[in-house]
Amino acid sequence: MNKTILEERKSQMHRIGEEPFAMACNRPSLAGAVSQRACVFCGSRVVLYPIADALHLVHGPIGCATYTWDIRGAISSGPQLHRLSFSTDLQEMDVIFGGEKKLEASLRELISLHNPKAAFVYSTCIVGLIGDDLEAVCRRVSADTGVTVLPVMSEGFKGNKREGYAAACKAMFRLVGTGDTTGISPKSVNILGDFNLAGETWIVREYFRKMGVETVANITGDGRVDDIRRCHGAALNLVQCSGATMELAKMMEEKYGIPYQRVSYLGVEDMADSLYKVADFFADRDPDIKAKTVELVRAELSVLMPKLAELRRDLEGKKVAMYVGGSFKAFSLVKAFRHLGMSVVVVGSQTGTEEDYKELAAISDPGTIIVDDANPLELAQFIKEKDVDVFVGGVKERPIAYKLGVGFCDHNHERKIALEGFIGMYNFAREIHASVMSPIWRFMPRRNARPATAARVTCTPKEAVNG
Repeated sequence: MNKTILEERKSQMHRIGEEPFAMACNRPSLAGAVSQRACVFCGSRVVLYPIADALHLVHGPIGCATYTWDIRGAISSGPQLHRLSFSTDLQEMDVIFGGEKKLEASLRELISLHNPKAAFVYSTCIVGLIGDDLEAVCRRVSADTGVTVLPVMSEGFKGNKREGYAAACKAMFRLVGTGDTTGISPKSVNILGDFNLAGETWIVREYFRKMGVETVANITGDGRVDDIRRCHGAALNLVQCSGATMELAKMMEEKYGIPYQRVSYLGVEDMADSLYKVADFFADRDPDIKAKTVELVRAELSVLMPKLAELRRDLEGKKVAMYVGGSFKAFSLVKAFRHLGMSVVVVGSQTGTEEDYKELAAISDPGTIIVDDANPLELAQFIKEKDVDVFVGGVKERPIAYKLGVGFCDHNHERKIALEGFIGMYNFAREIHASVMSPIWRFMPRRNARPATAARVTCTPKEAVNG
């Protein structure tokens, strides 16, 4: 392991094939290591934020609300209340004397102005320290206004982002079971852990509609409070981002007996497998559903695969590094890049478990570096060591790629292009192709020492910059 890697961090890294598998993970970030992770509060906020007809109030300093304002590319087919960022803006006097009165006044005013279906109140670090009783305030305002007000116990210092996911699931679970399930089809699902980035949930729902399967609730992309209230009437929960919503699925299975399946809508194989899983589950209720699903997949692939083959000619043999929030993405992306003839040589996540990384090691190539909870220095070192052609990550990883002269693809929740479903695979492949094959990389210092093979065009630096 390179000298630039902190000794305390080495147990959270693994090189496939060079040593027996052993990784420490799901631990607090190392102080001073400048982790790419977000805090507990941010974890809860990004899960609940896409519920579009709910009020979201951050009880804490203004910075917490600013950091998470409109943080996802989650879009709504109706209400837009979720896109407003409300804060109690705690000041020094509130810290000294408590912020409960300010919170209650804020809730009453906002509920009067916006008439939400429900309200989520997020606790932050400072609230945990001064001891404001969120539960009591929320209960009192609920009783007076008739609007369900739910505290989200998401003090940032309690752990890592996964703790925020758990806090969000516990808050949502208080809504589940409070609505009428009349009229729900016996062939019905809830979509958990998809956040409707650039309309991705709508793509998946359309596939299910063609299969004859009803979607009861989107949890949480393009989500609605009333749908969550009645989602216990669905026959099956489909969990994509398992870190974010698996706890909710487990609580629903324990209380309501609803089974769940882990799925992924990213890439060719995993999208098809997810549809086949749903078809297998409902086969005893609909003898024709398997045939309909096979036909659906065949029709989509007949359009997609020739397009991928065309892009693959340029991308064959290129190398990829990726660092994602949830490890479920990494599984799908490794397979997706193989369809493009590309190899993943560095892969990591913010919130993966030991089980996740074992599975990742099993499907990755020998020599691949797996890293948990990485920091910018580590990511930069591995990118240079493996001499990658494109880096896949989120907004915090983009500067690393550009500073190193490497192409970048945004696969995090800020993106505006749909990457799920079969059409999403094509969008993803086009974006990777545009990034990798841009002629600009031939003029970056890191590339000057080797032949210019990054593109099939010949142009001057000025032409490259101007497109």
